Amino acid sequence: MFDRKKLEALAAARDRWEETTLQQTLSRRPERQERFITTSSKPINRLYTPLDIADMDYTKDLGFPGEYPFTRGIHATGHRGRLWTMRMFAGFGTAEETNARYKYLLEQGNSGLSVAFDLPTLMGYDTDAPEALGEFGKCGVAVSSLRDMELLFDGIPMGEVSTSMTINGPAAAIWAFYIAAAEKQGFSRAGLRGTIQNDILKEYIAQKEYIFPPEPSMRLVVDTIEFGTREMPQWNTISISGYHIREAGSTAAQELAFTLADGMEYVRWAIRRGLNVDDFAPRLSFFFNVHNDFFEEIAKMRAARRIWAREMRETFGAKNPRSWWMRFHTQTAGASLTAQQPENNVVRVAIQALAAVLGGAQSLHTNSMDEALALPSEHAVTIALRTQQIIAHESGVTNTVDPLGGSFFVEKLTDEMEEEAYDYFRRIEDFGGVLPAIEAGFFQQEIADSAFRYQREIDSHQRTIVGVNAYADDEPLRIPLLEMDPHGYERQVARLEQLRRERDNDAMRRALDDLRKAAEGTENTMPCLIAAANAGATLGEITDVFREVFGTYEEPTFI
Repeated sequence: MFDRKKLEALAAARDRWEETTLQQTLSRRPERQERFITTSSKPINRLYTPLDIADMDYTKDLGFPGEYPFTRGIHATGHRGRLWTMRMFAGFGTAEETNARYKYLLEQGNSGLSVAFDLPTLMGYDTDAPEALGEFGKCGVAVSSLRDMELLFDGIPMGEVSTSMTINGPAAAIWAFYIAAAEKQGFSRAGLRGTIQNDILKEYIAQKEYIFPPEPSMRLVVDTIEFGTREMPQWNTISISGYHIREAGSTAAQELAFTLADGMEYVRWAIRRGLNVDDFAPRLSFFFNVHNDFFEEIAKMRAARRIWAREMRETFGAKNPRSWWMRFHTQTAGASLTAQQPENNVVRVAIQALAAVLGGAQSLHTNSMDEALALPSEHAVTIALRTQQIIAHESGVTNTVDPLGGSFFVEKLTDEMEEEAYDYFRRIEDFGGVLPAIEAGFFQQEIADSAFRYQREIDSHQRTIVGVNAYADDEPLRIPLLEMDPHGYERQVARLEQLRRERDNDAMRRALDDLRKAAEGTENTMPCLIAAANAGATLGEITDVFREVFGTYEEPTFI
């Protein structure tokens, strides 16, 4: 992209600058620290110039927004044409409590709903199961049956909102509850819009909320992809998630590489099922973390689009340009937020949200300042939503497409991120693919090493965390925290007991028998799951069928 003679002249000018102006400045005022690094501990140069991207081919490496390789965005007009979806993640206690929060968020300008489920739900247990004791409603809403799902969306037209659900191990069953509830509201499943996370590979890698062994879990994921492709064309049946990989302690490049490796593994399994890549790939979506390092995060998102477009076109032979698109949701980094001086988190979230917007996100959740202390209060979540609205309407960053495109620093970081991702792809392939690498503990060890290094840098004061290892104080907490209904658990258990008394138990058992036969064979399980939901089967009863057929998974011990 640059003239060689001009680059030679620039190199000579840079050398002169380093020997004169820079040295004169350093002799009077040394730099603040010996080493400058990103959040991922990658070294950062003092200065970036065209010499750092001398081999860039504009049309091959950057291109134009809305055109391959989509480095500058998948839409030609970026956020000038349409703002990102402001999708605040919410869920706590009972379905009734979370329903009230959803209605509040919609009134405040939220443009999409996002469901957080409690731990028993995430693990496929009913609220009153012995394994669920003490965990009701603490990290999300409890959904144990179709009745809970109906209450969760009571008064909210499910065919008119886009809903994202963060659920993985029992994702197919929870999706069946959602479909059944929407149809009871009178909406056709073909018109429903939303996303189920449904990314089981990252559970084995990072979050550990798996239930069944990897292969039957992958079978259930492909069942949902196949069902969605045939019957729910507006639904994203998987959100391939780097978010939790990053929350577990990975670097930005590890988050990028492991997420895309998982995505390509899902594509391989779906193709093996007999699906045409162009029939399902346009409905694949992604979910990235946005951490503290502003430019590193922007570079990660730009590299992700370019890599995915190339792999879908060249490796998997996708012909439809929509199959090359990487569409992604982002969420600010919960792990970066501190219990100390929680008001500081408002600033952290604003910087992270700005990076997400400049990185070209289609959807964004901003964490609340009380994230490290409790589930979000109404006050805190409103500030988090207002942060997005101020960026959208007051900052000016949406006025042009990819405003940092062409920055010597950002383009160099983007190239380096891509190179590191491909190095990881080669290492994963050496294990024989994603599943063998999981079984060998490769991903887990890489993340553990990165998390340890990051914490060591904080403990040794190589890395400053404001209010934690610098500028700390002993001021008492001044922000209000969320309080849940103390009688919510009793109401939830009573509702389950009533369901089990009043449903047609013979019809429910027949539905579960049909599900068992489908699971034992090769039939797609989704129709049977929807039938079981409508027959009144609970989440625990449905998941127990899969536990009986597939077994459960225990991670090997790695030393």
